[in-house]
Amino acid sequence: MFAQTLAASAAAGLPAISVSAAQGRMLELFARMQGARRILEIGTLGGYSTLWLARALAQDGRLVTLEADPHHAAVAADTFARSGLGAQIDLRVGRAIDTLPGVEADGIGPFDLIFIDADKTSNPDYLFWSLRLSRPGTLIICDNVVRGGKVIAADSTDPSVQGVRRFFDLVAAEPRLVATAIQTVGAKGYDGFAMALVVA
Repeated sequence: MFAQTLAASAAAGLPAISVSAAQGRMLELFARMQGARRILEIGTLGGYSTLWLARALAQDGRLVTLEADPHHAAVAADTFARSGLGAQIDLRVGRAIDTLPGVEADGIGPFDLIFIDADKTSNPDYLFWSLRLSRPGTLIICDNVVRGGKVIAADSTDPSVQGVRRFFDLVAAEPRLVATAIQTVGAKGYDGFAMALVVA
């Protein structure tokens, strides 16, 4: 299932930026440890990480995944249909900043786990919405926060670096969160993820 998903994404011309297999398993384990029944994913791409997360859901669980690019979303929709997990996956197409209010209005949350892996410049906005859609005990995971070590450069002109830095500033100032960052080296090079637990 997973190899087929990556192959379909490559054949459709999607960028090769899905999480690694090890990271996918990690997401599944986090979701299982949370006993997650409601998961929110910001950034679907071809649906590879979505499937890892969906595997951890109970039969009556639900995963909402948001994708801005209609072509990416179409590839992901085909993937979900083939996987046998499609009934539990709610794929919403459009910029997450535009679709997140609808998720809130639909009353789907609070979510047990939230995975942020979309455009890094909007990470501060995604954190804002993650907190709105969470509860005490929600785990928030944000990917690509080390960026080969570039994130330490306060004077960086890279919008993605600045988005990650602003995300960390907001996390550090937020009394409802206890958080850390984990550096990773592997198939995806040198990067890392932030892990924040909502405690109040």
